[in-house]
Amino acid sequence: MESSKKEIITVDTTVQKPVEKVWECWTNPKHITQWSNASDDWHAPKAENDLRAGGNFLTRMEAKDGSFGFDFTGVYDEVKQYELISYTLEDGRKVEITFIGQENGTKVVETFQAENTNSIEMQKAGWQAILDNFKKYSEAISTKEI
Repeated sequence: MESSKKEIITVDTTVQKPVEKVWECWTNPKHITQWSNASDDWHAPKAENDLRAGGNFLTRMEAKDGSFGFDFTGVYDEVKQYELISYTLEDGRKVEITFIGQENGTKVVETFQAENTNSIEMQKAGWQAILDNFKKYSEAISTKEI
């Protein structure tokens, strides 16, 4: 019998930008489509975001060669501007992202319940790769573009 308790995975990074700019890059669909992929052979051609408790989000993730794609979707449980986003994925798993303003940037900590298909190591590596792309994008974009 499978346990209903899911393992928790945490990934994090520190972005060298103020929390307000990091928040904007994380939540605005025009930015989400620029960073939401785990490798260069994937992209996110579409993103929608109704950033409020009860609001839905969707990020379309696709292999650039067209061989595979999926919608990453869920419903927000709680949103505290510049501090916290929590949501429930379509499959029922919970995710929480905290934004911690620091003197030299913003620490982003993402905690999520593991799924049962892929190994814990693979899931952690994939989510960390996306978070690393987020950091790279957020730091590269000029403040006036945000």
